[in-house]
This record gives sequence, C-alpha cells and structure tokens, in this order.
Amino acid sequence: MALFLVQHGTSVPKEIDPECPLTDEGRDTVERIARSAAGHKIEVSLIKHSGKTRARQTADIMAYFLKPPGGVQEVSGLNPLDDVTLVAKGLPGAENVMLVGHLPFMERLVSYLITGATDRIVVKFQNGGIVCLDRA
Repeated sequence: MALFLVQHGTSVPKEIDPECPLTDEGRDTVERIARSAAGHKIEVSLIKHSGKTRARQTADIMAYFLKPPGGVQEVSGLNPLDDVTLVAKGLPGAENVMLVGHLPFMERLVSYLITGATDRIVVKFQNGGIVCLDRA
C-alpha cells in the first residue's frame, strides 16, 4: 500500500474570502503537480479530502489527472488540528490512497506513521506537494 499525502494548494486568505478557495497560482501549481504525478503513472484507488473548499478543489484537480476508480470522497478527521491517530488506525491495508488536507495535520500524521510521535516533524510539506509513504 502506498499512502499519498497532499497539502492543499495555496488558498485565498480567509479575510478576503471565508471559504478560502484556491488562488489562481494555487490551482496552477496543483494542476502541474497532478499532471506530473499522472505522467509518472501514480495510481490511487481513492482520493479523500477534509471537505474544506481548498482541499476539495485540490482533490478534484488530482482526480481529474489521476482518475481514481473510487473517485473523490469527503471524510472527517483531516482538518488542521484533528487527531492523527484516528486516521492512522483507519488506513487501508492494500489500496493506494491519497489524502488531501492541511497543516499541521499532514506533518503530524507523517511523523506519527514514521516515528510513533506526532511532534517529531520529519517532512516539510509545500502547498500542492505530494508525499508518498509506501509500506513494503
């Protein structure tokens, strides 16, 4: 199983738009990265996102290029301050899945999965970037 973790693309500040949609630059970056992932034959069975506008938009762009058979699904537990241990316990065993969410959640999840602790940051995310953890 490979787990692909994506921090949403750059978004509009909530002072300008409370929904925080992707900026044009954020959309362009996510499209470029998604196109590159598709070109490298990245396969995911399902893309899950937090439900926040910027995460949903990022997930939809990724799905457009990666075409996951299970589509795109909104799930709870991927918000910035959610408990990463709950998501870690529910990870599928055999399928490649992509999770689209927020900081600090994504960095804390990677830390937990690699070190068993949420406070040991081992990966620095960038907006729209993909981190892959593969269980051999």
